[in-house]
Amino acid sequence: MELLEQRILAAWENRDLLKDADTVLAIEEAIAKVDAGVLRVANKNSEDKWVVNEWVKKAIILYFPLRKMEKMEAGIFEYHDKMQLKTNYAELGVRVVPPAVARYGSYIAPGAILMPSYVNIGAYVDSGTMVDTWATVGSCAQIGKDVHLSGGVGIGGVLEPAQASPVIIEDGAFIGSRCIVVEGAHIGKRAVLGAGVTITGSSKIIDVTGEEPVQYVGYVPENSVVIPGTLPKKFPAGEYGIPCALIIGKRKESTDLKTSLNDALRENNVSV
Repeated sequence: MELLEQRILAAWENRDLLKDADTVLAIEEAIAKVDAGVLRVANKNSEDKWVVNEWVKKAIILYFPLRKMEKMEAGIFEYHDKMQLKTNYAELGVRVVPPAVARYGSYIAPGAILMPSYVNIGAYVDSGTMVDTWATVGSCAQIGKDVHLSGGVGIGGVLEPAQASPVIIEDGAFIGSRCIVVEGAHIGKRAVLGAGVTITGSSKIIDVTGEEPVQYVGYVPENSVVIPGTLPKKFPAGEYGIPCALIIGKRKESTDLKTSLNDALRENNVSV
């Protein structure tokens, strides 16, 4: 793995190496490992903190110029692109509902379900997760176990700059219909986002459950129940509301995942 990383970093600094056979093989091997879930764009370290593997992102970026445009067919559908699509879902243990699409170089774990949706290269979708109808998982996004991405959810992709953190959705999170999570935003374990919540890397997420507000930026703490909100801001033309997100409750640890989710939605009157 160290040699693989060295060759990719060398090619990143000197693009002439993309003509070198060993370099090409190294990049292709890295993408194959990302596709198989052996390599990840980001993962937790020994201190349980997320770290970005920049060289893996660089391998993905370098893979594009190696590919040539070609025509691909899937039944009645025709595509014209540089990237192959994932295949062998039965062997992978993944349920895929037509016309769901996942690009080669994304990892879909056994037990995941893809409704008609899209998963881009570099993304990681863990076991038990459902990517619901018309949801999109952008390049390099990291989606945990038993996550539900509801209909029309948009999970943003981040390829460049290479050091930029991808979107991270931790285990057990529920992302409500038409939510948008982009720019390296981080959603903690078992968090619930109500319908239409937008979280960016600079979004203000305000916990309003106590006597005083507590503010987070681009991060939703675990077990939080979140709805859309607004903050007043003065402009030359007057005062207007700008978007934010409000934490209005917590999922209970005392009940199991399904019951806790139902309680969270019912008690806090959250639309999904």
